[in-house]
Amino acid sequence: MTTQIALITGANKGIGFETARALGGRGMTVLVGARSADRGERAAAALAAEGIDARFVQVDVTDAASVEAAAKRIGDEHGRLDVLVNNAGITTTDAAGSPPPSAVAPELVRAAFETNVLGVVAVTNAMLPLLRRSPAGRIVNVSSGLASLGWLTDPHDPLNGPNLLPYNTSKTALNAVTVAYARELAGTPVKVNAVAPGYCATDMNGHAGPRTAAQGAAVIAGVAAQGPDGPSGAYLAEDGPLPW
Repeated sequence: MTTQIALITGANKGIGFETARALGGRGMTVLVGARSADRGERAAAALAAEGIDARFVQVDVTDAASVEAAAKRIGDEHGRLDVLVNNAGITTTDAAGSPPPSAVAPELVRAAFETNVLGVVAVTNAMLPLLRRSPAGRIVNVSSGLASLGWLTDPHDPLNGPNLLPYNTSKTALNAVTVAYARELAGTPVKVNAVAPGYCATDMNGHAGPRTAAQGAAVIAGVAAQGPDGPSGAYLAEDGPLPW
């Protein structure tokens, strides 16, 4: 069987790193996408020390030249891509001290969308020709439970907050992006899904989450490795579909 090739953006730490570890544990060659060469190389070396075929690929999702260079390198070295995990993301406010929406500077919203939405579009468009060469391409967009308008508008739901304007709205937009690509790719072997890994302890939230990064990554890896009968255009968590 031909080894599957998986690219994970923002894979030098946290959920991205653990997703690379989980997919590598399934026998895939994992391409550790990161902006920083130093951090990316160290992450790939750490995975390789565990027996995983891990290779660093420099990619800044907000830089068009960087994204195109990464796609060219993957095409030259591997000829295709089987799994793309759009994990790179930022929050420009924090749950503990975030201002109300009316006090958020538009620049913070723009920055969140630049990485969390436009970065995903840029990477997906660049990698899609390679994914189409795969017999079973998979795209997983790492979303959040805070993207769910159903949850955020239910006053009785425990996930009714926090009200993080840049992060929440960018992840809701990412869900819409997921649906758009799933519609385009319907009827092809490429499946596109959004996954909420749960509230995991990462640098993004000051390690406040009750779940480990590895637990969140397991959800992502499971969807990335799904078979032909799995869904496309879905918004998924560990326990199944989430309300949009």
